[in-house]
Amino acid sequence: MMRPRVSFAMAAEKTQHVFDERLYDRLGRHCEILSVTPMEDFTTQQARDLLAKTDILVTGWGSPFVGEDVLRLAPRLRLIAHAAGTVKYTIGEAVYAAGIAVTNAAAANAVPVAEYTLAAIIFANKKVFDLRDAYRRDRDGSSSWPLMSGPIGNYRRTVGLIGASRIGRRVAELLEILDVEILLHDPYVTADDPIAKRITLVDLDSLLRGSDTISLHAPALPATRHMIGAAEFSRMRDGATFINTARGMLVDHEAMIRELESGRISAILDVTAPEMLETGSPLYTLPNVFLTPHVAGAGGLERLRLGEMAVSEIERFISGHPLEHAIQPELLERSA
Repeated sequence: MMRPRVSFAMAAEKTQHVFDERLYDRLGRHCEILSVTPMEDFTTQQARDLLAKTDILVTGWGSPFVGEDVLRLAPRLRLIAHAAGTVKYTIGEAVYAAGIAVTNAAAANAVPVAEYTLAAIIFANKKVFDLRDAYRRDRDGSSSWPLMSGPIGNYRRTVGLIGASRIGRRVAELLEILDVEILLHDPYVTADDPIAKRITLVDLDSLLRGSDTISLHAPALPATRHMIGAAEFSRMRDGATFINTARGMLVDHEAMIRELESGRISAILDVTAPEMLETGSPLYTLPNVFLTPHVAGAGGLERLRLGEMAVSEIERFISGHPLEHAIQPELLERSA
């Protein structure tokens, strides 16, 4: 029996380390790999020739959009394994309508984001950045050591999670190593959800008023644009830290900057709107802001998890087992 044929579609410069020789060898045991060079443009003759033979398409960051026109070029296509997070901007409705299975590696990408968030929470409650700045200023401990006698640390702190996404749930799991109380707000989570056994479900107002650190994990949807604005920032307690590793569009940046400039709260931001801030943004220089350029997700060797998850899904598909990370099109409207 002929083995299924696999091809790749992604931007090579964005997907270094997603696949290594070990993963290609593993995939090659079950499939015929048509080419390890990824397609970055479906309109070339070479891409058309590959698509005509492809049973399984592995997509990733920078993949051209897979819509009805591509399906006409790929009549044998049965599975798309997306070796990255969201498929919203890569896979068109025609793919699902055609009955082609789609899976993604969002769960793998969630791991480093959750790890970053855990580190951010620990550092925020420990006031590590304040201590660093004080130590840099005086260099003899005269101002940093008194901070150690203040109400710092993670013991008996309250952490608020907004959104029970894959990442939000992973953060909740990681927080179990700490002696903290965890509050969660998510309108789609009910009391019979397993996560409710470990944390406290609250409304957004209670979470904002009651948390020492607030971490945002909601999806980027039209309905969630600027869900954290002036009213929400005003409800945060003095000294609270706001963490955003989700999407910048969820936050009203003008309102956030006004609150940060007052010095009343702090922020740890890995995402902003726009994605690359204008050079004069106060977020670059405010002392109570820790800013990183969207690095929480899989980078470097962490990207291997994405490839491993894609290959595992392909192996399940070929063996006739259910996919563990199959996309449910009806849930895309309220997912990232």
